[in-house]
Amino acid sequence: MAHTEIRSYLVRRGRTGPTSRAALERLWPVYGESELAAVLARPPRIVEIGFGMGEATALMAAAAPAAELLAVEVHPAGIAALLRRLEAADLTHVRIWHGDAVPVLEALPDGCLDEVRLFFPDPWPKARHAKRRLLRPSFAALLARVLAPGGFLHLATDWPGYEEHAREALAGWTVVTDRRDRPVTGYERRAHRDGREVVDLVCHPPR
Repeated sequence: MAHTEIRSYLVRRGRTGPTSRAALERLWPVYGESELAAVLARPPRIVEIGFGMGEATALMAAAAPAAELLAVEVHPAGIAALLRRLEAADLTHVRIWHGDAVPVLEALPDGCLDEVRLFFPDPWPKARHAKRRLLRPSFAALLARVLAPGGFLHLATDWPGYEEHAREALAGWTVVTDRRDRPVTGYERRAHRDGREVVDLVCHPPR
């Protein structure tokens, strides 16, 4: 099933400083993946879509050293930050994909993932932009195909109304509110300061 209409991100302009550029040049060959064939040759068990500055990604990876993780992000500054964290912690089971997560998910074999992490996706709060949200029925179908029996989507959001949107997009899934063991990110701390409640949903596809 093709899902070429889905995109996991929208590119926004931003600057990359000299420290980030240096990290990218030095560490991308160690942790980066640029070809789907290389990803498929060493399939991940966990895919994280949109890791921001990589704080939670590195902490969760350190706590699960046996789980092959593919972390997906489009912003070079965030990728550079995660690269530095991975090097500092000597985490060799994490790889990074720079770009859209959807082609990677489409290329993965059926039932290969234990978990997909979608922490604080862009909520596109304006009604006219809601169609741009990544989590929609067609994307849910893609996730259902690549998740193994017992596998799940872990969604976290701080945006009012996104939980309802998620439950609608995941019709037929078993969805429960469950904080799980997830580090608090810098973005999440800002959400708390701004008075926004954070909701974690653990979502199992229909079988």
